[in-house]
Amino acid sequence: MNVSKLMVVGAGQMGSGIAQVAAQAGLKVLLHDTQREFAERGLGTISKNLARSVEKQKISADDKELILSRISLSTDLADAKEVDFVIEAVTENMAIKTEIFRQLDEICPPHAVLASNTSSLPITEIAAVTRRPEKVIGMHFMNPVPVMKLVEVIRGLQTADEVYLLVEALAKQMGKVPVSVNDFPGFVSNRVLMPMINEAIYCVYEGVASPEAIDEVMKLGMNHPMGPLTLADFIGLDTCLYIMEVLYEGFGDSKYRPCPLLRKYVKAGWLGKKSGRGFYVYE
Repeated sequence: MNVSKLMVVGAGQMGSGIAQVAAQAGLKVLLHDTQREFAERGLGTISKNLARSVEKQKISADDKELILSRISLSTDLADAKEVDFVIEAVTENMAIKTEIFRQLDEICPPHAVLASNTSSLPITEIAAVTRRPEKVIGMHFMNPVPVMKLVEVIRGLQTADEVYLLVEALAKQMGKVPVSVNDFPGFVSNRVLMPMINEAIYCVYEGVASPEAIDEVMKLGMNHPMGPLTLADFIGLDTCLYIMEVLYEGFGDSKYRPCPLLRKYVKAGWLGKKSGRGFYVYE
């Protein structure tokens, strides 16, 4: 099966990035969100990213217009009736995701593949709400999508081999490196990353060192490009907490217990960069 038209559900940071790389790869893209203003904001982000690439002479102004011309906006999920492939990129919440997959299963043509950009939730469980579990798969892109090369490709229990091969080829077409990962909580990226972030938060909580000192140790001592607490603020502390809870619940192991300080910050509305305050203060 050839993928010529693709829908991205969710026009936030991840969704708009996925839409951008798909359009750059020559695909027709429907960028969907519940409200027109959200979809337009996502398109504005793409336009800004491409303008930056023009300034850096990575692409021409004509290239930018051609890429943007491949993207249409949608506020009606029924538009999925014309697409070959859907990538869902909404908030990391099982109830919300499964409801979207139920609807997409009803709307999409029988050949369409349904992929989730979930960063931690089980693909098998998402697939189970559809009548096409063999055509459901995980495609976990990294943030920021236009820059980061990795895509974790996660097969559910019933995902067909040909669907995996199609997704692998599609990821490569988008300029990404697909890596096959089995369907376990947090996959590989967040199963390794989130406990490290959580442990860094415990170091603040227990007074081992300041956030600045912890980040400096990891940057200078472990050659990380960004400290774990800066990274947590960038990801969103609510997202970090949610993924830690998925790991804790999924494995039932105390090593995944979210730090009480992480819970406190989220309850206070200190969600990181997006709220203006997390472990650091943002203007």
